[in-house]
Amino acid sequence: MDLTFADVLAAREVVRRHLPPTPMWNYPVLDAAAGATVHVKHENVQPVGAFKIRGGLTLLDAMSPDDRARGTVTYSTGNHAQSLAYASALFGVPCTIVMPAAANPAKAAAVRSHGAEVVLTGDNLEAAQRHAEQLAERKGARLVSPGDTPELLAGVGTLYLEILEAQPDLDLLVVPVGSGTGASAATVVARELAPRCRVIGVQSAASPAAHDSWRAGTLLQRPNRTRVDGLATGRGYALPQRILAAGLADFLLVTDDEIGEAQRLLATHAHTLAEGAGAAALAAVLTRQNLFANRTVAVVCTGGNADAAELRALGTPP
Repeated sequence: MDLTFADVLAAREVVRRHLPPTPMWNYPVLDAAAGATVHVKHENVQPVGAFKIRGGLTLLDAMSPDDRARGTVTYSTGNHAQSLAYASALFGVPCTIVMPAAANPAKAAAVRSHGAEVVLTGDNLEAAQRHAEQLAERKGARLVSPGDTPELLAGVGTLYLEILEAQPDLDLLVVPVGSGTGASAATVVARELAPRCRVIGVQSAASPAAHDSWRAGTLLQRPNRTRVDGLATGRGYALPQRILAAGLADFLLVTDDEIGEAQRLLATHAHTLAEGAGAAALAAVLTRQNLFANRTVAVVCTGGNADAAELRALGTPP
């Protein structure tokens, strides 16, 4: 399956039964630092602290009673896990999340707080995925791919409806990329509501699998070395890549240190706590001013689930 604009419109009916629109603000002091007019979409204020909650709600609403009774199993380092756990609890569905053994304890605790079972195993997300696949088969539960599940893309697409209905004259929409669900959904919405708006993806140079897959036009695996959890994927995902190939205007890489500087700027200039992935879009604007200078830009602060190390680093200049 691919994603259509009609899918996103249908998802909005689901999402708005549970969540109000999130704010989008412009900060003149941030504009001055960026050399552009920057609108910040604040998905960090969602109940789980991240945009992915929209996808979880859309998926659980679409599942049949039989599928819900079987439960869900997925693999994640954090925000997708919280989204599925939150939505599963809301719909009364058993949920198991497989996380790498070294996953942040606070993020695992947040998942458990929504009633999900957390399984810690493997050295990385790829190993967690393999275990989740085996577990889902044993349990007879629905295995939910973080990237290749159309309902998740439709749900996260609703945030781009909110952005482009509020600011239809944007020049550029900049979206951080892990699996690529958000950026791919953004291209579908922009094509309908703002065809002159260019959608640009941003990923960490330390985990460039989605970026390299898009550039090559084929699914690739790459070393997954970023310290930014929300961007830590080691492979391209088929469904987002297929959509990105048709609609993404450009794809940029930034360093983890550049992301850290953008986190500090969001804190000081926009009163915003952003996790690393939530600051990646701004990092691209700050470091590629030849592309963004004097333009009207929206950046998505996809999440605010900064861990203790990130919070400490906010006070430490690079």
